[in-house]
Amino acid sequence: MAILEINHVSKFFGGLAANSDVSFAIEEGLIMGLIGPNGAGKTTLFNCITGYYPPSRGEVLFKGRRMNGLQPDRVCKLGMARTWQKVRPLAKMSVLDNVMVGALCRTNSLKTARAVAMEQLQVVRLDHKAGFLAGGLPIGERKKLEVARVLATKPVLLLLDEVMGGLNPAESDEIIRLILDIKRHGITQMVIEHDMKAIMRISDRIVVINSGEKLAEGSPEEIVTNPDVVAAYLGQE
Repeated sequence: MAILEINHVSKFFGGLAANSDVSFAIEEGLIMGLIGPNGAGKTTLFNCITGYYPPSRGEVLFKGRRMNGLQPDRVCKLGMARTWQKVRPLAKMSVLDNVMVGALCRTNSLKTARAVAMEQLQVVRLDHKAGFLAGGLPIGERKKLEVARVLATKPVLLLLDEVMGGLNPAESDEIIRLILDIKRHGITQMVIEHDMKAIMRISDRIVVINSGEKLAEGSPEEIVTNPDVVAAYLGQE
């Protein structure tokens, strides 16, 4: 069963089409990779899905409900949450308090929010840094903190925007293990990533966006051997 359906979504900024007639669906419990060259429109599509931009055309359906026009906070409360390319923790607050901000999406109780936050810090293996200031974390731990904060909102669909960007191979491996752990907990995920080796390891299916349009969709094996995808990445005729 599809948890998310993107039906002919377009997004225009003036005369520029950042996304044009994009359609695909994500089956519940799977990981969908979303790839494409820089400037292809991947993050814009994430913004349309999660309420930060209204689609100019088409519709977004989450668990069968039309999401067009809903604000991001409402989208989050319905069970869809996202991370950002540039992580911006609340630098002068503790790691624990940062994650509590996410947990307070679901509860008004600080005690409950604190318990949920600690649980998610354990998931991302940052519980030993709970009392540290978030601004003092290195980039790899900031990325994990971002994931913990969105997990604290209790999503059923998690959208990860270049969560491995800027990480070294060891840090990327940690994030890959985390993504696969999250999948085992039954959370559906869509992941924007430029590291093809990483996206091949984690994805059940992959959608390729190029110049705002869907170029291809298929299994990782189908995508990596698709000549149109190879041309889009390598500039071949």
